Amino acid sequence: MLANRRRSERRLCRRIAKIQTGAGSLPRDCTVTDISDGGVKVVAEYLEIPPQFTIIFAPDHARQCRLAWRIGCEFGAEFID
Repeated sequence: MLANRRRSERRLCRRIAKIQTGAGSLPRDCTVTDISDGGVKVVAEYLEIPPQFTIIFAPDHARQCRLAWRIGCEFGAEFID
């Protein structure tokens, strides 16, 4: 059995969010499938995800992220802010 390496408990969700890949870039839709204090698991249909990006949950709630892993359209990211 694989060991769980997460530092905080994850919570399942189906939340629409947006990813912004750089200053001045247009935010693109994504779906957050689980979230923890340390990061998120996301589904996004586009291929270009840079090593660091911003995930926008609401106009006044955004987090800076670092890409941790990727398999197809799913990826995990660690919060770095």
